[in-house]
Amino acid sequence: MATLITYEYRRPGKPTTEFAEWLLLDRPDAKVLLLEEYTGPEVRVDGVPILASGAPIVWYVFPEKWHDIGRFHLADGAHTGWYTNLCLPVQIGPERWVGNDLFLDLWQPAQGEPQWLDEDELDQAVRSRLIDPATRRRIQNERTMIDLQVKQGAWPPPVARDIDLAQARVLKEAQ
Repeated sequence: MATLITYEYRRPGKPTTEFAEWLLLDRPDAKVLLLEEYTGPEVRVDGVPILASGAPIVWYVFPEKWHDIGRFHLADGAHTGWYTNLCLPVQIGPERWVGNDLFLDLWQPAQGEPQWLDEDELDQAVRSRLIDPATRRRIQNERTMIDLQVKQGAWPPPVARDIDLAQARVLKEAQ
């Protein structure tokens, strides 16, 4: 059986949210988690729903990297795309993980062109000193690296393309 962990999601200036997620794959370079039922509000990009309440999410965490990726779905399990959070490297403990969001996100729909989101929120966080100038530069470096991989057709990374919802559920039951 897979291991249940608590994923603590922090965003400067916002309340902390906790998710109970199943750790399905635990490699040194990538961790794969499954959240069976998202309980937050519906998420939309340009008016189109990309994540529904009650929907599953497959999360990909990359130790020491300044991003993580969610494979988003609707409540019926239909895959909508990949949501890359720019974040501090996730703090990984035996039963509790902590992710610190840095506002800027990349939405890559299953069909269509990727787009960066929440740039205005990042700018406001910098102006409000929730994000310091050095961290802002690191965020920009991460964005540049991801943009290069998007242009090369190499984003999201293979693990995020290879382990879909069906495979994640098989991994959950196999452990």
